[in-house]
Amino acid sequence: MLELLWLGLLNVVTDPMNILMLFLAIVIGYIGGAIPGISGTMLVVILLPVTYTFEPAAAFILLTGIYSICSLSGAFGAILLRTPGTPEAIFTTYDGYPMAQQGYAGRALGITILTSVIGGLVGVFFLITLTPFLAEVALSFSSPEYFALAFMGLTVVASLSGKDVLKGLIGVLFGLMIATIGMDALTGSLRYTFGMPVLTSGIHLIPVITGLFAISEFIKKSTESHTLENAIKVVKTKVFEKEIFKKISPTIAGSSLIGMFIGILPGVGATTASMLAYSETVRWSKDEEKETFGKGNPKGIAASETANNVAAMGSLVPLLALGIPGGATTAILIGAFILHGMQPGPMLFKTDPVLMYTIFAGLLVSNILMLFVSTPFIKLFEKIIRIPYSVLGPLIVVLCAIGTYTVRNSFFDIIVMVIFGVIGYLLERFKFPLATIILGVVLGPIAESQFRRSVQMSDGDFTIFLTRPISVTLIAVSILMLFFPLVSDYFKKRKKKNNNTNINPTA
Repeated sequence: MLELLWLGLLNVVTDPMNILMLFLAIVIGYIGGAIPGISGTMLVVILLPVTYTFEPAAAFILLTGIYSICSLSGAFGAILLRTPGTPEAIFTTYDGYPMAQQGYAGRALGITILTSVIGGLVGVFFLITLTPFLAEVALSFSSPEYFALAFMGLTVVASLSGKDVLKGLIGVLFGLMIATIGMDALTGSLRYTFGMPVLTSGIHLIPVITGLFAISEFIKKSTESHTLENAIKVVKTKVFEKEIFKKISPTIAGSSLIGMFIGILPGVGATTASMLAYSETVRWSKDEEKETFGKGNPKGIAASETANNVAAMGSLVPLLALGIPGGATTAILIGAFILHGMQPGPMLFKTDPVLMYTIFAGLLVSNILMLFVSTPFIKLFEKIIRIPYSVLGPLIVVLCAIGTYTVRNSFFDIIVMVIFGVIGYLLERFKFPLATIILGVVLGPIAESQFRRSVQMSDGDFTIFLTRPISVTLIAVSILMLFFPLVSDYFKKRKKKNNNTNINPTA
């Protein structure tokens, strides 16, 4: 394995074409990932036809490098402009943007760079060393286990809702409703389309995210008479601070495990990994610290960025080991393999192992380079944030509209983006947790489809979820986590009451 990895590394650093592709991956990944509404998936789709004439190694260094780097660069807009460049950067917004508003944008960006690089390297390490084992674990999952995992994700609504769980439940139900719009994937019947053909394919995640977070912020700032420069000062990026690293290191470790576990499960994705890592970090934090999340807690940034970068690499495991896509981008990468006359899977390690390890080496090098290239790239953002918001705001809206339109070449998606922008602005005025809506939209299709497939597998026997060890364990843990805050509050109030009684026996 080490010999093949060394050969792959030599292919990356000695071949001029491969070096050029690595450079292009860095440039395109940083710029494309930071632009609102554009994701790694979209960039890979755009560049896929271009790579047809390339050698396979050069093509996959470019495509996988862009995918890897977008997992980091999407966070820059989330922190500085409250505009996530990619869906997986949503949860970085919650603590990254408040930290930037408090004058610590450089610290927030430094945490993002450091944890993203660590997460990426951890993901590549698992990808290289544990691919056969992890692929076997992922292969053992069936529909009941996928439903149980989605159910676990939905139970984190309690953590994302703060003190008002009711608002959180309303938000997640609203997200689930949005997820049901369009054609039923199992039966082909139309749901909630109201006779509108444009709704047949459903409402895409990108315009919902862009509207709720970017357009709502534009509306909010448009009502305020100040520029972005007043909120965020000149950025001096601090990649490593000893005290901060000491504080977030347990979060990095835990989020790495979550990211890898979620990443290797086909169809779940880095956004879900980021969501779960963030919510679990909040859930298991001390009570006095929970109030600081969403207000600039470094652990929130570390959890989101570590998990989504590990998951991005982890999603390549089922692709390369089994030929099964781990997400939307890896599904496109299967098309890239087929375009070059190859079928990804176990046999490819036997027929062309050097290519496989060249891909591994390219990912390894690109993640290391991110540590050094990110800071100069952020200098561009220093100029952007000095632009008056009267100029910057409309520019952000235009970029959001372009990015949203290019996902499906649909003008309707722009309308959806604007509608959700207004909804997001109104909900935020009532301190409504917008993250819970995204929770429902992301996990809704997974939960619904896997639940129905599970029931079909068992001929209508709902006990299938309780007879399979993995699914019943996940469901049991989910229920415990859902009711843990309520039980914990009950015992704390009871203890406080007993202490007061002991202090004043006559009370």
